[in-house]
Parts: sequence; C-alpha cells; structure tokens
Amino acid sequence: MDWLFAPFEVAFVQRALWGGLLVSCVCALAGTWVVVRGMAFLGDAMAHGMLPGVAVAALLGGNLMLGAAVSCTAMAAGVSVLSRGKRFAPDTAIGLLFVGMLAAGVIIVSRSQSFAVDLTGFLFGDVLAVRAVDLWYLVAALGISLVVAVLGHRAFVALTFDPRKAHTLGLHPKLAHAALVGLVAVAIVASFHVVGTLLVFGLLIAPPAAAVFWSNRVPVVMAVAALIGGLSTVGGLVISWHAGTAAGATIAAVAVGSFFLSAIVSALRERVGRVGVVALAAVPLVGCGAGEVPVVEEAAPHGFVAGAEETSEAQKRVVVADATGAVRVIDLLTEEVTPIGPESVRAQPDPSTSASPSPSPSGGDQRVPTVGAVGDGRFAYLSAGTSVQVVDSGAWTVDHGDHRHYYRAPSRDVGDTATSEPGGAGPGSAGGSEVVGAYSDAAVASVVLGSGATILFDRAELAGGVARAQRRVDGIAVPYAERIVVADSSGRVEVRGRDGAAGQVQPTSCPQPKGQAVTRRGVVFGCADGALVVAQRDDAFVAEKIPYPAPTAERASAFTHRPGSTTLTAIAGRDAVWTLDIRKKTWTRTLIAEPVAVNTAGEGSALLVLTRDGVLHGIDPVTGTETARNPLLGGPVEGDPVICVDSERAYINDSRARVVHEIAYNDNLRVARTFSLDIAPSLMVETGL
Repeated sequence: MDWLFAPFEVAFVQRALWGGLLVSCVCALAGTWVVVRGMAFLGDAMAHGMLPGVAVAALLGGNLMLGAAVSCTAMAAGVSVLSRGKRFAPDTAIGLLFVGMLAAGVIIVSRSQSFAVDLTGFLFGDVLAVRAVDLWYLVAALGISLVVAVLGHRAFVALTFDPRKAHTLGLHPKLAHAALVGLVAVAIVASFHVVGTLLVFGLLIAPPAAAVFWSNRVPVVMAVAALIGGLSTVGGLVISWHAGTAAGATIAAVAVGSFFLSAIVSALRERVGRVGVVALAAVPLVGCGAGEVPVVEEAAPHGFVAGAEETSEAQKRVVVADATGAVRVIDLLTEEVTPIGPESVRAQPDPSTSASPSPSPSGGDQRVPTVGAVGDGRFAYLSAGTSVQVVDSGAWTVDHGDHRHYYRAPSRDVGDTATSEPGGAGPGSAGGSEVVGAYSDAAVASVVLGSGATILFDRAELAGGVARAQRRVDGIAVPYAERIVVADSSGRVEVRGRDGAAGQVQPTSCPQPKGQAVTRRGVVFGCADGALVVAQRDDAFVAEKIPYPAPTAERASAFTHRPGSTTLTAIAGRDAVWTLDIRKKTWTRTLIAEPVAVNTAGEGSALLVLTRDGVLHGIDPVTGTETARNPLLGGPVEGDPVICVDSERAYINDSRARVVHEIAYNDNLRVARTFSLDIAPSLMVETGL
C-alpha cells in the first residue's frame, strides 16, 4: 500500500489534500442546488466573471482570492438585479455579464507584461500550491456556506420546486434567489484556487450530479456529493503523483468519471434490478451446477404505496362542503379545485344496509342537509341524516417518528355508510348522527358521533374505495399505539385491542366524556372535571387527569389543535376560550366576547379566535392581550366557520362570500390567498398533514 500513502508524506500534498476536501464540502452544498435548479450556465458565467478581480489583485500584489470574491460578488449582484426584469430571459442577463466581465478581465491582463503565469494558474488552478493561510480561507468559506445552506434550506426547496408557493409562504423568493447565487459565488471563489475556473465544474457539478443517482433527498445528495468529491480529491492526487499529470485537472477528471460511473451503475440497477445484478455476478459460479435456481422476487421499496405518488413535501388539501352536500377539494399547492360526487346530498340511506342510497322511487326530494364534517388527515367524513359520506382527499402523510412519507393521489368519493345499527335504531339515530371527530392509524379509522358512539372502519378498505363500517362502539373510541382507547358514557376508560377484545381499564375515570384529541403525548378526553390524558409508557398505558383550575360550568366539549401539537384549544362559553397545554398540564382561560372558532399552531404561538362579528383576533396565550386583528368576514358570521391550522398557515371558511381564506398567522394575520368557490363552504377540514 506504499503507492497509496507515499504521496501524502509530502507537506504540500497534505495541504493539497486538505484543500481539496474542504472545497469538496463547499461545492457539495452549492453544487447540489446548481444541479437541481439547472444553474450550470450561471456557475460558468460567474467562474469566468472572476477574471477582472483576479487580474486587478495580481497587478496590485494583493490576495487573488479576495479579488476573486469582490469580482464574483459584483457578478452575483448583477445577475440578481438583471434577472428580475421581465423583458429578457434570465440567461440573457447572465450571458451579457459573462461576456462583459470576461472582456474586462482580458483587457486588464493585456495591459500587463508579466501576467501569463498568473493567468495560467487562474485558468487551470494549482492545487499543489495551496498554502496554510488558504486552508483557513476555505474553512471560513465552508462555515459561511453551511450557515446559508441550513438557514435557507426551506426557502431554497420552495424556490426550486414552486416559486409561487415560496411567495405565498412568505419565504421571500427574490431574497432566497440572491442568497442561492451568493452561495454559488462562495463555492466558485473557494474552488478556483484549487482547480482553476476552467475545471471548477469538476467539483461543483460532477459530485452532486453523481449523487443524484443515489438519492432524491437534498441533504443526502449533499452528503454523498461531499463524499464523492473527497474520494475524487484523494484519487486525483494519487494518480497525479504517480502519472506526473496536473493535479487539479486530474482531480476534476476523476470527479467527472465518478458521474459517468454512477450513471452506468444506476442504469444497470434500473434495468436489471439489484437481484438481477447479483444473479449475473453469480452466473460464472453456477453455470456448471445442476438444479433449478429459485426465482427471487424483489421486495417493494420502503414507503411504496400502489396508486399513489410519493413526494418530497406535505401535499396539503382542504375539503369543503355546503349544506346540500356539494363537495369540493382544494389543492393548496396547485390551487386546483376538484368537485367530488353529485352536486347535492342523496336521499337518506336504509339503516339496514351500508350501501350508497338510491333516489326515492316516487321521485320526491328526500334530501337532508349536511351538518357535520371531520377529517383524519386523509379522509373527510360528512354527516347528513343517518348516513356518513366518506371522501378521499388524495393527500396524506405517514409518520414513522424519525421520518415521514408524503403522498398524493386523485381525490374521489369513497361512498356512504349508515350511522345506525342494522335492523333498528342505533347509536347514530335520533339526532346523534352528526360527526364530531375522526382519527386513524395504519389499520383503523374511527368516526365519533354526537351521540357518544363511534363507527370503526378498516383503513385499508377505505384506501381501496370501500366505505363499510366494521363495527360500532358504545363510547368515544380513538386508535392509539396499535390499540383502541375507549371512554364510555359511564366514565370508564379502557384500552382495548383493535379487534375489540377487552383490555386494560384505567383507574382514573372520565365523567361525562365529550371532546377528544390525539397528540404526540397521548389521547385526550374532555371530562366534566377536566381533561384525561391516556399515554403509553414502556409496555403499559397510564391515565392522568388535568383538572380545571376552578369549578366551571363552561367546560371544553370540542378540541381544536394543529395535528401533532400538544397545545389544544376549545370554546369556553360565550365569553372565553380554553387553552390546554398537555406538556405543562395546565388550563388557561382567556376572555373574549362571543367566540365562534378558535385554534392555535402550538406552544408559543398566538391564539387565533374568530368572533361573532366576523373579526379574526390574534391573542397572546400568556398575557391574554390582543396582538393583531383582521375584520376578515366583513360582517356577522353565518353558519359555523372553523379555523384549520398547520405549521405555516391557517384556513377559515366564509360561507357568505363563498371563499376560503388562507391566513399568514405569523404575519399580523395577513390574508395570503383567497380561494373562490362555486358553493358556500359551510363545512371544512384540512388533510395531507
């Protein structure tokens, strides 16, 4: 192994190695975005645009890297400014600056009689001439690049895949573009001294392009690109040492070779598959053997869902319905509105069957109003009379704890099911059939009715397009930790198996249960004397009561919160709202006149309260003071609007104006977008979370 380690026994090769490794990391951070966004021409223009600064620095005896930084910064600023114009395409502005800066550099060089050697180093690099002080410049460049990449990651992703969404999310796409151009400039300035401007793309483009064949996640691509760049540096230096070739050019050539090698391996992998590659490698060994070789079926990739597209971000949608049963699904990313099912509610179903109802034989109009809507993150459940209509929004998230999968599929009407027991009156009859909550896990979906009963569905059947109730539970039943947690009308709380088998009865009761929620800290039931939190700890389930701060007649009966959040809200009568912090185990009552809807993004975020006069209020959850207000609905509230909250925006339905408002709750309750509809959205749920 002496041939491998011998080159690195020399001090200047060691400095070259460290310089190449640092540049590989810097170029991985910037080059990933260059590859993903198709900015190679911009990088080329900026690389050559450094020539005037380098020439001036050389003539004045200054630091070449500092001169390159000044020139590249000017180039980046010019590109950012000229690219904002609508008269020309961005590449026109880039081309003009490219030619102008390069021409200025050549003119400066032509005035010098002794610049040939420096120009050669500028064009082709001299990695073996890296000094100790240059390494510190590279360390600083890596630190700056890492800070920009981390802080700007969210904005860069939105800018890359949907600039319009970046704007609606308040991510300032123009500023993000300028920061991204600056990140590329830092990488180019750091790289040119190592490999020169003509070969800078060997480290800026090739490793990230090769890494794309191995992953489709930006952070992973960056890490793999840094690894490939580092290996290219080591390989290039070893080859250069023994073959006597230019070190910088050899490093770039190895990096480009890694791209073609990755492309070939990826093509073979896609065509033959991993199992096929192993089988081909084993052919010489088994060609002379006897017997049949069993066929090995390749397992489905992790996260694969048939009929759905996996995406890199949450596919948020809103399902709205009016009193007649007309349903619309709003895609919050594309702003597309999709009508679902018939334009009006069907006749009431026969309680003896769960099939979709048929029109009245007499031709009479037996339509009943749609009075409730709840969602479990993917499906929306709409109640009308003694039936529940299930709508697949086509957007959902699968949370594995340490990572998440995001999916999108076409929206569709799954079907109806009866809320009463077959053959007679059941828990969903006599005015108690309105849906008040919906929750699900990988196997079970539960729909809680106003009567206090629950309908359980098979989640796989719903995904397959079948709306058939598996069974009904006398009590509020919520899926949690591969169990069903049930609070019945007597106040007894039990953790049962998914099949309904008896389980562990909790010693703490929940008198008069009404209202429920699922958080990361457990299932929450609203009780007459407070809230009961049922959580899994190790292999057991424990229940803990969070009592009201004082006896109150205005108990919480319906909770709202951001999915996953441990901060819940509820209406507290006609003059206040409740905030329940599960983590701190505290209730807070905030006074506000005539609240009709309330929600919050979580701990530390403002309370969002819509009052009867149509005004949206932002309230500090600690002091109870108003921090912002927006006369959103322009008059007294009609119907029962709701506030849906996710990690970035809030959504409020306005039946009178036939719109859904998107609110930037962290920006003084600014209306970010308004979705106009052809129906009055009296009911609304958000999905995809």
